[in-house]
Parts: sequence; structure tokens; C-alpha cells
Amino acid sequence: MSKVTIIIPNYNGAAFLGDCIESLRNQTYKNFDVLVVDNGSKDASLEYLRDLESYEKNLNIRVIYLDENLGFAGGVNVGLAASDSKYIILLNNDTQVFNDYVERLVNAIEKSEKIFAVNPLMINAHNKELVDDAGDGYSLLGWGYQIGVGEKVSSFTKKRAVFSACAGASIYRKIILDEVGYFDEMHFAYLEDMDLSFRARLKGYIIGFEPLAKVYHLGSATSGSKYNSFKVRLAARNNIYLIYKNMTNLQIAFNILPLALGTFIKMGFFLKKGFIKDYVNGLIEGFKNLKECDRVDFSEIKKSNILALEGEIIFGTFEYVYRFIKRHTC
Repeated sequence: MSKVTIIIPNYNGAAFLGDCIESLRNQTYKNFDVLVVDNGSKDASLEYLRDLESYEKNLNIRVIYLDENLGFAGGVNVGLAASDSKYIILLNNDTQVFNDYVERLVNAIEKSEKIFAVNPLMINAHNKELVDDAGDGYSLLGWGYQIGVGEKVSSFTKKRAVFSACAGASIYRKIILDEVGYFDEMHFAYLEDMDLSFRARLKGYIIGFEPLAKVYHLGSATSGSKYNSFKVRLAARNNIYLIYKNMTNLQIAFNILPLALGTFIKMGFFLKKGFIKDYVNGLIEGFKNLKECDRVDFSEIKKSNILALEGEIIFGTFEYVYRFIKRHTC
């Protein structure tokens, strides 16, 4: 059994999956397997993956072929259930990793048994001087955000704790995944990694950012664009799930004004973008399905953890505003 399993979910990713696999061949750390979960692809991915299974000699690769698209959450959960490694790396198919990427992530997560996940420095593949993601934050406005997106890579050299790990390239401790549960398949795609991190953080676990572990990321390669009807609707819906599942009733009441403000700002934004109907439909769908959500049992959560995370969300609001202003003025 390898110490690390790298799970790559794939859906119609023939155009970039090969580059992702190729970037794993020369890793300085060797004790890992690669598990590709194909989510019912209809493109040339299947031919590529079958050839890979038959002829690949340098990497230990397995492929699970699903008959239908279960979404990011469902596809990755199939991979997690089939993995028994100590650590899991989730890697988007539109990434290319540096040669010491796995080694740096393993070294970082082994610093403490309390570390649930570690986010690498994800770099914009279209402009390699800019950050794509240095960990994720969450704000009182109800907005998740990519820390450092659009900022200079050279500014991100220090390790730090972050609110959430991006599931596009982060490493996770499997024993904690088994404890807190896998990705919520009600999400299908978008914010499922924020939800997972939120649950782990409520249990008192830590998520870190490791700037020495680096990966290039194309971004929105599977969905096709930064904003589209599908993505806007699901993100709006899933944010309702995220708040309801991971905040106490008292927290929701306390945060209701900034959450409402954030919703109205988003409405105005998507009205200009032409996606207001999708955004509103997503909100409605989210509220309709609340009873089906598997909400956190807050009787098992320490009040100090809830208060600490509320403080992080408040801090995250200021960090988001600061980084937004910095990004648009520099």
C-alpha cells in the first residue's frame, strides 16, 4: 500500500488530462499511486485512459470508469472509498504539478496529527506570475474566495493557516476524512470542498497553506467558463446548504444582515452578467432542499471551536475586502 493516493477526477478532460499525468512522472517523492475516476466521459478520455492502464510502466495507475457523471463530489467519493492510503491528494485534471509537489505536501501535513489538509500554491497557468489559489477563505457576506487570486506569486512565500483547502490540488489526511465524512453529494460540484473543510474545522482540525508546493492550474476547464448558468445556479444553491449545515441557528441570526447584503450584491452582479435568473433559481432550490441536508450535530462540537470559526469568518471579511482593493488598485 502506498502512503499517498492521488485521485484525479475526470470528465471529458482529454484535452489536458495527459499533461496532468505527465507532470507526475518525475516526482521527487515516489511512494504514491494514481487513481483516475472517470465520471462518464464521452470524449477521447476513455481511449487515453485505457491505453494508459495497458502500457504505463513508470506510474502505478488505476482507473475507475463510472457510467454517469456523479459530479465532482460523487466522483471523488468513489475514489476515496477505494483508497486506503494514509494521505489523499485531490488533483484537478487541468493542472500540472512541480517535481517536488508531492514531497512538499507530505512534509507539510506530517508536521502535526491535527492537520487535516494542506493547500499548495496554485499558480495561474495562463499568467504564471499570478496566483490562482493560496487556500480559501469565507466571509460574513456568505462568499467563499480564493486567497491571493490575481496577486503576484512572489508575494506568497510564507506558510499560514487558512479557513479551507481547495480540492483542486490539496492533500488530506484519510483518517480524518473517514471521521468527518466525505464530500456532500448534494453539492454535486462547487463549494463541496469548503463544506468539507468547515466540518473538519468545527472538529478542531487545522488546514495549512504550503507555498513551496506548487502547481499550475488552468481553471474552469471542465465547466468551460468562469461564469455560466450551471455554475452560477449550483454555487448559489450550495452556499445555502453550506451556511445551514455548518452554522448554528444563533450564528445564522447573528450573521443574517451581512449575509443578506452579500446576497443582494451578488444579485446586482449577476443581473449585469445576465445570470440573475440562474442565481435566484439556485437560491430557491437551496432553501427548498434544506430538510434533506445532513446538518452538523452541534451538540458534539465545542463552543470554543464555533466561536473561533466565527472569528475567522469575521477576519475573512476584512481579508477579502483588503485583497479585492489591492487587486484592483495595483
